[in-house]
Amino acid sequence: MRFLVGLVLVYALVVSLAWGFQSRLLYLPHLGREHVGTPADLGLAWEPVTLSTEDGLSLDAWWIPADAPRASLLFFHGNAGNISHRLASIAQFHRLGLSVLILDYRGYGRSEGSPSEAGTARDARAGWRWLVEEAEAPPGEVVLFGRSLGAAVAAELASSLTGEASPAAVILESPFRSVPKLAQRLYPFLPARWLVRFDYDTEAYVRRIAAPLLVIHSREDEIIPFAEGRLVFAAAGEPKRLLEIRGGHNTGFVDSEPDYSAGIDAFLSEEAGLERP
Repeated sequence: MRFLVGLVLVYALVVSLAWGFQSRLLYLPHLGREHVGTPADLGLAWEPVTLSTEDGLSLDAWWIPADAPRASLLFFHGNAGNISHRLASIAQFHRLGLSVLILDYRGYGRSEGSPSEAGTARDARAGWRWLVEEAEAPPGEVVLFGRSLGAAVAAELASSLTGEASPAAVILESPFRSVPKLAQRLYPFLPARWLVRFDYDTEAYVRRIAAPLLVIHSREDEIIPFAEGRLVFAAAGEPKRLLEIRGGHNTGFVDSEPDYSAGIDAFLSEEAGLERP
């Protein structure tokens, strides 16, 4: 009996810790606040940008313009590190003829504030406003890109943009259906679906996206299972494409070159009508 009571107490402790520390499990800005480089290290012209959010915060961002760009890409990264850890991806998109605006969410890198679900949505809108108002990029020439947690952020933004404000295309790499569904899949021994205070309901967002959609996922993804990406893809309407890559969650975009870039290039040309100049 004492053994069973001990197990119950340990389980209750684990559940309590999962409830209390879930924000620290989802948002990992502390895994690298200092910049490790800049686009100049890759020989790319760039400029620092300060974005202003609706609730008065300043966000750190980079603008990396391409020569004769086919479009502009708004980049939402994953839940760890900062914009300087995405230099390899920036270089890939630059080679595809895309100007890139990449931002750090509130509480990440040099951005003010603390991360939250409502906050990342405001951060995304701040990036969109800067592109269409300051950089004067036509909405129909903007591509939204999000990886991992950033896929949910990109999908939420895309779902709110309709009509003439709709982007040219949306690319979601390693997306999950929602935080509760992913948590339940990853931690089946916990009542995770009912513990989680976050939604990030990518599966619902993609149903409202009118722009062409590309979902990218690796069967070898060790953090977000490939099945999650397949279900996000299944929930979306046409036009849509699925690009299956290889490699780990944080390395697939490099491990799968040149197929990765070729797949994005074909999608932009054939589905979004964004031809190279």
